[in-house]
Amino acid sequence: MKKRMIALLAAVLTLSSAVCMTASANDAESDLAYVQEKGTLVVGITNFEPMDYLDADGEWIGFDADMAKAFAESLGVDVEFVEIDWDNKVLELDGKTIDCVWNGMTLTDEVTSAMECSDAYCKNAQIVVVPAAAAEDYQTVESLADLNFAAEAGSAGEAELEALDLNVTPVKAQADALMEVSAGTSDAAVIDSLMAAAMVGEGTSYEDLTTTIELNSEEYGVGFRKGSDLAQELNKFFEESYQSGDTMKVAELYGLQLAIIGGTQTEAEAETETEAQTE
Repeated sequence: MKKRMIALLAAVLTLSSAVCMTASANDAESDLAYVQEKGTLVVGITNFEPMDYLDADGEWIGFDADMAKAFAESLGVDVEFVEIDWDNKVLELDGKTIDCVWNGMTLTDEVTSAMECSDAYCKNAQIVVVPAAAAEDYQTVESLADLNFAAEAGSAGEAELEALDLNVTPVKAQADALMEVSAGTSDAAVIDSLMAAAMVGEGTSYEDLTTTIELNSEEYGVGFRKGSDLAQELNKFFEESYQSGDTMKVAELYGLQLAIIGGTQTEAEAETETEAQTE
């Protein structure tokens, strides 16, 4: 009888140990648990107005920065912003130098295959920037053939230029691409249309530059490590924030309200639908 009790106890202990090991393994695989345990969500960004940029006090602000702060708060953790080399964003994620890439990131096939991505939250396009004095000469894709472009390395802009077989010099950031055009070391740049709206033209730092044609249309998402449960957690946060109106309040601060995606609609689409229903 005693031997049977010992054998039964050993079996129970073995089963208990297996359950604990499984739970421990599941916790180890959970990015949510990992971030909450260390108490900080580390967000990989570049300096990209109006999504992530520094204010006069050296604090990161912008639509993405503000939303990242709110998401971190919902998780009960602090947020830390780290400037990254955009071309190395997947390596930074996988090496756990950062926990997510949240910086107006276009949801390309390359991105979605390498990262666990959130639902799309914002509309964008890649747009050509040239000196204002020359804008009339560059209103079609065909007219761009002889131009030397600058674009951020690893960006959707660089990918569009390469797909069109146009001459492109990769630079560290989209802001650097604008500086290249302003300095005359590049004929043109391709950057995100949302950035162009904030930084190019009358009343901006680049009044001598202007935009011409859009090369595509695209959507932004947030990238996590492949298989991360934080992506689904962020989708829940996005839905709740949109329904409460908080997302649109932040968007209005940065002039992005017409680009925001709520569910499957942008605000502009929702307004159009509302106008059609009232006619």
